[in-house]
Formats: sequence, C-alpha cells, structure tokens
Amino acid sequence: MENLNLTMLTDFYEITMANGYFRTEMKNKEACFDMFFRKVPDGGGFAIMAGVEQLIDYLNNLRFTEKDVEYLRTKGVFDEEFLQFLLDFEFTCDVWAVPEGTPIFPHEPLITIKGPVIQAQLVETMVLLTINHQSLIATKANRIVRASLGRPVMEFGTRRAHGASAAIYGARAAYIGGCAGTACAIADRDYGISAMGTMAHSWVQVFPNEYDAFKAYAEIYPDNVVLLVDTYNVLKSGVPEAIKVFKEMKPKKMGIRIDSGDIAYLTKKARKMLDAAGLEECTIVISNSLDEYIIRDVIMEGAKVDSFGVGERLITARSEPVFGGVYKLSSLNEGGKMIPKIKISENVEKITNPGFKKVYRLYNKTNNKVLADVITLFDETIDENESYEIFDPNAVWKRKRLTNFYVRDLRVQLFDHGNCVYESPNIEDIQDYCKSEVDTLWSETLRFENPQPYYVDLSEKLWTIKQDLISNVIK
Repeated sequence: MENLNLTMLTDFYEITMANGYFRTEMKNKEACFDMFFRKVPDGGGFAIMAGVEQLIDYLNNLRFTEKDVEYLRTKGVFDEEFLQFLLDFEFTCDVWAVPEGTPIFPHEPLITIKGPVIQAQLVETMVLLTINHQSLIATKANRIVRASLGRPVMEFGTRRAHGASAAIYGARAAYIGGCAGTACAIADRDYGISAMGTMAHSWVQVFPNEYDAFKAYAEIYPDNVVLLVDTYNVLKSGVPEAIKVFKEMKPKKMGIRIDSGDIAYLTKKARKMLDAAGLEECTIVISNSLDEYIIRDVIMEGAKVDSFGVGERLITARSEPVFGGVYKLSSLNEGGKMIPKIKISENVEKITNPGFKKVYRLYNKTNNKVLADVITLFDETIDENESYEIFDPNAVWKRKRLTNFYVRDLRVQLFDHGNCVYESPNIEDIQDYCKSEVDTLWSETLRFENPQPYYVDLSEKLWTIKQDLISNVIK
C-alpha cells in the first residue's frame, strides 16, 4: 500500500500528555516503553508476531502537517509554542522488535521504543493497533493452517473484514501465518500474495442451467477450472454437470468447490463420483464458515478435501477478536542511567517487568527445539558455553539448569536515533521463517486445547530488581 501519514491516528490523551511533557521539565527526558501482550488468543500455546513492516512505514512517515496543527489549534487547549513543536516534530528514538513470523509468548517485550518521552508516548496507539491486529490474524491463520495437516488454506475473508485496512493487512498477516493465498486482489498487487478465486453462485444463476454456466467458465479459463457445485444440489446436479464439462473440455487443471451442506458427507460422495468418472486428478475445495476446529473434525471424519477456503472466522479472528497487547513505561533516564519503573496491580498478571530489557531464546543443540525464553536487562548476556539456570518467576523454587544449548537474541533493531536500520524481508521469506520457527516448538505447545505452558523466565538480576521495586511500593 502507498505510505500514509497516520500521525494523527492516535488517542487524544497522547497529545495532551505530549503537551504536558512539553510544558514541564519532562520535555527532553529519555524513557523506555515496551509493547507486550498478556494472554494467547483462543487459549493457545503461542502467538505469531506480525505487523512490523507497517510499523516501520508509520514511523518513517511520522510528521504533523499544517492541517493537523490547525485542527489541534481549534481545540483551544494547546499554546502556539507546542503547536510549533509539532510542526517541527522529528522522530529520533531507538526501536527494537521481534521479527515478523516469530512465535511469541505473553509478557515478552515485542517492541521497545527508547528516546524522548514526548516522542515515545505519541506513538503508543499505532504501535498497538498495528502489532495487535496483524499478530491476532497471523496467530489465527497459523492455527487453521496447522489444523489442515498440509492441505492449502486460502484466506477468503475480504468482504467480512472490519474495513478496508483490516482486509488488506489481514490478508498479509494470514499469509505470514501460513495461508497459501487470498481472495483479496489488492493484497496480491501490493504484497505479491497470490490472489485466488473463481466464481460465485450468481455466475451459475445467471445461466439457464449449471451445465451452461460451467461450460462457459471452462471455455474462458481452460487452464484452471474450479466449479462451484452447490448452487442447487451438490450430488444430483452440481457434481454430475461438472463431470460432464470436465470430460468434454479436458482442462489442464480442474476442481470443484462445495460451500454448504454436510462437508464430510458431500466430499466423500463427490470423490467417489469423480473417481468413477476417471477424474482422480480433480481436486475438492471446501469453504463455508470454517475454522481450525471444523477443519480438524471433517478431516477426522474422513472428508475428501484437497484445500480449504476460510473467510470470516479467520479475517475477524471471530473466536477471540482482541489480541490484548499493551504499551507500558519500563524505565526512565535519571542522571544518565536508565532507572527501572514498574506498574503494580492487584491483578498479578498486570504487574509489569521493569527496566530496559532484552529477550533471548534458548534452543537445544541436539534437535533445535526451543527450551525457554529469558528476559534480561539490556546489558546482560547468556553464555552458551556455560550451563544456565532458569526458574519460574512466579514460583522461584521451580528451577532447571540447562546445558547443550545455543542462544539467539530474539529482537532486531529497527531504528537508531530515528534512522531506519532494518530492511523488512519479502513476504515469502517471512512465511518460510514462520514455518521453520513454529517447527522448533514442542508438540505439547502446539496443542489447541490445554497446551503446555511455555517457559518465559526472568534473569536473576531482573527478577531481583522487580521484587525490590514491588517491596518498595507496597511498604
């Protein structure tokens, strides 16, 4: 998509806070903010990171226009000195992010922004909007793709998405999660995601009968003929008329799509009819309000399906349509040193991890399976030549000493003092990377129901700082 200046796509309180910082001694104070999430959607074992490319685009185009400032002037609460500051605004922060396609877990800092507090605060809404939406759809897509057991999944949800941007970026995120293509033509144009689709029921209805509709389509598109066979009656007319056309026209590739009815029963019957007609190479596509559970069930029932078209339940993540990422202050520069800050809550999961941090992922050297993630202070390293003890931050007596592992810094730097230093990979490479990283997870983590919790631990040093801050606050 064309780059857009979305600077004003923000919650108004970020502008009022920016004005407040500007008018106090906090104006040039350096701060560090983390974006993280607290719970995996659908009770899953992990989520998939997505949206980084669009976050980069947003930050690269971050500037206030005369029109923006004129609007803010009409509010009557900002003085001219602050409005001029906005006209001269320049983003100078450092930014780190987990790469797109990476499996991610609760409480890990997915995005860290470090720089003047007035700048780091202003970008909160778009950081959350961008990463929350695409990570949600990529996560749902990955669940659906895994349920299909190797059969291609096509994203068919454009018309059910929550607006144009949700359709386009949703198609992108779904592809990262593993979908083979999309119904969204603009996603093909802008991102190279293969656009797929043949006909709607209306094509069949405008012809005198199914045979005429099917034959006309086959004559126009002889290289790949996929016929929608459930407009009237799948087994009595749809499949028989499709067989007649296939045998007459002999297309290079052929298939039928079923969009209603008892999918498992109809596909088994249709497969027998096609095979009996000598059309073993004819594929069967199913659609109609599918999700990972329905796909899993019809496969278990022996449905004869070669690929799936998944629409509304994917593009809207209907079963749990909120990712829940948050953006919190984690440290503040005091006298040249980043001082950890913490948010306390009676809800334990809402207590934040303080400090300027890194995230490491530890892998087993023997089988390349993940062992744990460890959140550390930014200047800490993990020596893979030495054993390393991990522990549950909420139950510190649960400890394990790891050996024979290698370590990866999970994040990359996107911006250095406002200059972009990262080039986003192409979409195919992101999808391949996602698949390879999901393959490093244990099968227990991949379960749809009651997955084994994944270990996200704190370094001893970070855990101690957190406990000291909690103790000082509640005294």
